[in-house]
Amino acid sequence: MADADARLPSADLGAMRALFDRQHRASRTGAPADLKLRRDRLDRMAAMVKQHADRFADAISSDFGVRARIETELMELVPTLGAIRHAKKNLPKWMKPEKRHVSVNFQPGKAWVRYEPLGVIGIISPWNYPLNLALSPLVDAFAAGNRAMLKPSELTPAFAEVLKEAMAERFDAEEAAVITGGVDVGQAFSSLPFDHLLFTGSTAVGRLVYQAAAKNLTPVTLELGGKSPVIVCDDYPLAKAARSIAFGKFLNAGQTCIAPDYVLVPESKAEAMAQALLNEVRESYPQVAGNPDYSGVISERHRQRLLDAIGVAREKGAMVLSYEEAEAVKAGKVPPTVVLNAPEETILASEEIFGPVLPIVPYRELDDAIAYVNERDRPLALYCFSNDDKRHRRVLDRTMSGGVTLNGTLLHIAQESLPFGGVGPSGIGAYHGQEGFKRFSHARAVHKVGFINVFERLGPPWGPLARKVAQAMLRRG
Repeated sequence: MADADARLPSADLGAMRALFDRQHRASRTGAPADLKLRRDRLDRMAAMVKQHADRFADAISSDFGVRARIETELMELVPTLGAIRHAKKNLPKWMKPEKRHVSVNFQPGKAWVRYEPLGVIGIISPWNYPLNLALSPLVDAFAAGNRAMLKPSELTPAFAEVLKEAMAERFDAEEAAVITGGVDVGQAFSSLPFDHLLFTGSTAVGRLVYQAAAKNLTPVTLELGGKSPVIVCDDYPLAKAARSIAFGKFLNAGQTCIAPDYVLVPESKAEAMAQALLNEVRESYPQVAGNPDYSGVISERHRQRLLDAIGVAREKGAMVLSYEEAEAVKAGKVPPTVVLNAPEETILASEEIFGPVLPIVPYRELDDAIAYVNERDRPLALYCFSNDDKRHRRVLDRTMSGGVTLNGTLLHIAQESLPFGGVGPSGIGAYHGQEGFKRFSHARAVHKVGFINVFERLGPPWGPLARKVAQAMLRRG
């Protein structure tokens, strides 16, 4: 089903623009995608994921240096297929026009909302979960009846090439295509006049994408990041919390946008929590350097940034707990590291870490922990561990974040019925499931006038009857 334009040279910006123009023209002149076509596109995507699962996993592992196949399967392939199933099942309900109330002033009449395709959706996906964060928004775009262009990260070139080939096998270029290339291509891509642009990545790059899109008045969804906090209350078993936190933090070597970024724990339990976390990590990853279950860091630049941050924290007197440090570094990895009392002036306290380094921050009272969170930018995720529902409500009521998992980590993103997105510096807008369908749809308002139009009968010219009706409406309020 593919044609030559689906396989664009990475630097051919003219061809990229030509492909966009074709998709744009087709979206304006062709018939809107009905339920059958939308389900067919989703079916083809599912078949593509299943057919090339091994190639995807191998390519991602190659890009990372090493990443466990099971992590790619559980964190990328399975959620993508789940999103497809969820969309296919619910599409008839989502596509059905919504009846709306018509005021007595406009009776007889009817009103409803149609959810219509926007047109062409641009998707810029990151390197940390390159398959899911490219295809999950594509599920929503297809469900809403759109065409799409995808720009994977230049930091996962092996995966990007496999995805481009796999998509071209299943989709005509006017339906969906993958654009590969570096920063220049990404900049040009974000400047195209899409009907909607979704970007997943850092806040700094998100600002640039937002600025580029603004020149075309392109609406955007930005899924960014930030320092996602964990609040451990004093009533929750320390070892149990440590198990969940270690799972969420060190999966994919901490390269997860909603990974715990720091842990707030009662000051009397801070050292015990640090040790409990290290114990959990040792159990999950008995060795680091030669362990295929422990992911590599995506690039030397990212790795060196993390190692420098650990070194600065150690120099400034922080307690640093780790193991196999030298061996891990030689293998291109950063070892699991827990830091107690990281100085505020280090990046461990001030920037999103995005790696396997976890600061522990002591607090005295729960209100102090809440205040600490609120003094910082609103995060993409927040986690709270307590057996007291009142404490959960207190934290929920007095903080703000993109999403929340209570007594666990990461799992809110796995719920297909929940929206996923940030707030403030951690993102704009949300997608997934019905929210994603609506994000990539135009809610078109329709009103059908009944057999008599009262307002037309009133005038103009405005006479005594119009004045009486207006006064009656005003009194009615």
